[in-house]
Order: sequence, then C-alpha cells, then structure tokens
Amino acid sequence: MTRGPWHVAVLMGGWSAERPVSLSSGEGVAKALESRGHKVTRIDMDRNVAARLAEAKADVVFNALHGVPGEDGTVQGMMDLMGITYTHSGMATSVIAIDKQLTKQALVPHGIPMPGGHIVQSESLYEADPLPRPYVLKPVNEGSSVGVAIVMPDGNYGNPIARDSAGPWRDFPELLAEPYIRGRELTTAVLGDEALLVTELRPKSGFYDFDAKYTDGMTDHICPADIPDAIMQACKDIALRAHRLLGCRGASRSDFRWDDERGMDGLFLLEVNTQPGMTPLSLVPEQAKKLGIDYAELVERICEEAISRGQGGSGQGGRGQGDG
Repeated sequence: MTRGPWHVAVLMGGWSAERPVSLSSGEGVAKALESRGHKVTRIDMDRNVAARLAEAKADVVFNALHGVPGEDGTVQGMMDLMGITYTHSGMATSVIAIDKQLTKQALVPHGIPMPGGHIVQSESLYEADPLPRPYVLKPVNEGSSVGVAIVMPDGNYGNPIARDSAGPWRDFPELLAEPYIRGRELTTAVLGDEALLVTELRPKSGFYDFDAKYTDGMTDHICPADIPDAIMQACKDIALRAHRLLGCRGASRSDFRWDDERGMDGLFLLEVNTQPGMTPLSLVPEQAKKLGIDYAELVERICEEAISRGQGGSGQGGRGQGDG
C-alpha cells in the first residue's frame, strides 16, 4: 500500500465534554497530513455531518472525535451505512468499549483483571455508600476522567454524600462505583497489532483528571515507566489481548492502576480507549516517538491501516474471536 497522496477528511469537534481535546487532536492530525503532501478537509462535526462527509468524497475519514457520539458507535454506524472508510474501531467495538460496564463483561471472563463494582443510581448516593470507602464514582460512558470522583473515608463529599456537594451525581442519573485502587497510574498504547510502551503518569497534585491530562506541566510522563519488567510485560500483554478481544482497529490505549505493594495481584485494567488523543500532550504519539515513529508517520500509519481494509472495513470489525 503506497502512502498517497490521499484526500483525508479529519472529523473533529462535536459536542461532547471532550470537544476541546478533539479539536486539538484533529488540528494536529490535519497539519501532519498536510506536511506530508496529503489533501485535508477539516470537518467540525455538527448535525449536518453526513451531508458534509458525502460532499467531501475523501479517500478516508480520520476520526478524531472523542466521547459521545463520535466514540460510542453512533458515527461509526452512520459511516458504515454510507460506505465510508474511516480510522479506528468499528461500530460494535465502539459500543462496547465506551461503556465501562460492558467492557468488563467482555474482558473479565477472558481473564483480564479489572476492578469489581457495579452501577448505582445517583439518587441512592444521598442515602448510603454503595461500597466501603474509599471508592471511585465515574460515568459509565465518558472519557478523559470526565466526572470522576474519589470518595475518601474522611467524608470529603459528606457522609453519606450530601445533596449540595458538587460531583458527577448532579450530572449523571447513574454512575459506576468501583473500589479505589491505591498506587500508580500506567498506560499502554497499541498500534495496529503491536503493544508499544508503558508510561507512568504522575500528577503533581490530586489525581490524573481532565485538567492534569490536558494542561502542560501538571503531570510528569515517565516513558518507559520505571517499573519491574514483569509488570511492564503484563501491561503490554493485557493491552494487546484487550485490543484483540474487543476487536479494536488502528490505535487504542489501555489505562491501568497498579498497587505496587501487591505486585502482580495489584495490576488492574481500568478501560480501553478506542480513539486515544492525538494532542501535543497525548500518550500514544509520545510512546510512538520513543520508538522512532514521529507524529506524521503515526498519523499516516493509522490512515493506511484503514485504507488497506477498504470501504466499510472499519465498521465490519466487531468483537474479536479470541486472543488471535
């Protein structure tokens, strides 16, 4: 497969909480493709997106959307119906991976270690805790740590949670409650069918929330992570197995928590991101660069992989049939 020149429509923006991140990712992708001689059409997604995509008649759509509806299978299904070739995972994979509870149901039976927990109605949090403290509350289908709250034993939100306390219970009717895992934040990118590296994320204050992820200087990235070889290999193995089991395409990123006092028993996969960020602070480009793949090369590889599958191929891949 030759590398173009192609006409690439970069789909970005939208109306999720992650819109600013998507715009940054999309603009970075667009500029990288233009620097390599490709024709680029930028599309900030609105309700007329189908007509705009049809008008563009691009060779491939680079899906730089984050969150709903660009990462949950909605846009993927639309492009499948239109016969449009696009990057990253297809509809069925996206439906499962955006939903943290569905992801557990898909992966845990195959031996992937993930935290326990269950879905709770936000209204019930004002009556009693759903789990022993400390525990984590998070929206079922948001990314970038949007709406995450860590409920500590000292009653940082009240005990039980007070109705007047600011938190995700005000914005989401139901939340996923999980046991809090102390320790370290790790992440592993998968490109194509290869796990790249493991990065440790050390926020300078608080936890690795939206601001820590996207504000320069708020988080130290240690890549490769200073962790035992066995834990590094386990992260890479789990990330690749999850990528395959879910049927991911192009690039994905698996996020972990590791309780270093428990060794291998303390390693848990939190989620799989099917459309990881491509901003200047994003982790997939950072890991690729460490392996000698510059940003423009990374973008071209993702596009090439989609084009090689052909029209509609992005949408045909649902869940994998095993570990491959």
